[in-house]
Amino acid sequence: MNSPRLGVNIDHFATLRQLRGTPYPDLLECAKIVENAGAALITVHLREDRRHIQDADVVMLKKNLKIPLNLEMSLSEPMVKNAIKVKPAWACLVPEKRQEVTTEGGLNIFKLMKRTAQVIGRLNKSRIKVSAFIEPDVKQVEAAHALGCEAIEIHTGAYANETQLLKPNSTKIQKQFDRIIKASQRAAELGLGRHIGHGLDYSNVAALASREWDSYSREPLFQEYNIGHSIVCRAAIVGLDQAVREMISEITAP
Repeated sequence: MNSPRLGVNIDHFATLRQLRGTPYPDLLECAKIVENAGAALITVHLREDRRHIQDADVVMLKKNLKIPLNLEMSLSEPMVKNAIKVKPAWACLVPEKRQEVTTEGGLNIFKLMKRTAQVIGRLNKSRIKVSAFIEPDVKQVEAAHALGCEAIEIHTGAYANETQLLKPNSTKIQKQFDRIIKASQRAAELGLGRHIGHGLDYSNVAALASREWDSYSREPLFQEYNIGHSIVCRAAIVGLDQAVREMISEITAP
């Protein structure tokens, strides 16, 4: 049985740095701690407004990390050209709104079919593997497959939001949970990589981590988790190394 991978999003460390324009926290130091704690990749989102991660950060991380770099990016032409220049191991295509605090939903592939296909083709030509950050919807999964994505990353925000309410509604949680499972099972049938992320924490991730693709292979349904905010918050209390190790434990031994 293959163990699922943890990708740690370090955007929030860059946010702390940008708040005061200080040289700290050092992103490479943060990434190295994450790497040494056992994470499988580093995730960063280079936003068009450069609110946290900067161009130089992406170049520096790609040059110095031993583990793969997963670059979250919009479909804009400057972002595509930048990715082709830097050549991260993975590019995760995400929607982007300037006014949002964090990514609020998945990429609607159907509305952007032509552009998405063009971007995937160009990134693949540069030997960059591509995932699409989408809602837990079977039709979106099938569209991502048809356009040549190697993986999908299911947006787990709706599920996470329901679990984090002061008075969570079990019926609503189950509904969102089932949507994630159904979409991911379809991805598995199509041979797509199954990645998930957004809003996952040390409590709500266990139910997802316990799911297997089938009872024969005993393979986990979800192969990769990209998590940032909850790990950074936990790190403020116990330290980054321990926070990463605790999350790895949650996803590998639920």
